[in-house]
Amino acid sequence: MPLLYTDNLRREFGGVVAVSDVSIEIPKNSITGLIGPNGAGKTTLFNAITGLDYPTSGYVFFRGEDITPLPAYKITRNGIARTFQNIRLFREMTVFENVMIGRHFRANHPFLLKNRFLNFLLGRIYVKQEERDIYQNSLKWLDFFDLLDVKDEYAKNLPYGKQRELEIARALATEPEILFLDEPAAGMNPQETEELMATIKRIRDLGITVVLIEHDMKLVMNICDKIIVLNYGRKIAEGTPEQVQNNKEVIEAYLGKTDE
Repeated sequence: MPLLYTDNLRREFGGVVAVSDVSIEIPKNSITGLIGPNGAGKTTLFNAITGLDYPTSGYVFFRGEDITPLPAYKITRNGIARTFQNIRLFREMTVFENVMIGRHFRANHPFLLKNRFLNFLLGRIYVKQEERDIYQNSLKWLDFFDLLDVKDEYAKNLPYGKQRELEIARALATEPEILFLDEPAAGMNPQETEELMATIKRIRDLGITVVLIEHDMKLVMNICDKIIVLNYGRKIAEGTPEQVQNNKEVIEAYLGKTDE
């Protein structure tokens, strides 16, 4: 069974069909690319899967369970994280604080006991343990992205590529099983893109499944195990990079016709 799959997912806005009965499967421990022209419905599909928007019809299943009606925060706590096309950092907070927020979001809460005094004592112990966990977890992801040296710097002062990495680090701090990346290479220079490709592979090697929207075809073709193609809200192809590159409908709709 795939880690995540959709069943005839559909999203309409008035009379406009943004996602048209799309069924996809995301294998565990894989990198899956979602490509297509601008306006194809890629981000709308991401939003419907991650709970930022509700589908008009259809279903989303994660680990075999229907998560379609869940709000975004519950989906995150279930093990699904994402980043956005436009960077959404807390610019006036430090690098370390940004990552800690991600871990706080996934933090558990103790059971309440009938005895208020025990609640007080156990609560203090639990909070201290949780604080240590949040601290250590945040340091782990800062180290993973080589951001420890700038952990006390304001997020707004980081170079653009490092801000992208920080947003991914914050998402990973929620300890997801699957990570959705919306155009992670947007605005990056070639060197930053090469580093990002290596980073995404390292994330996959940690056992975290990755799904990404991306227009950089070199990145997509080099790191993805599977590619899904949308056009006008409809899935027109899926398969390995080689299969997608040779698909006539994909070539005409997105990759461009080659001269004969």
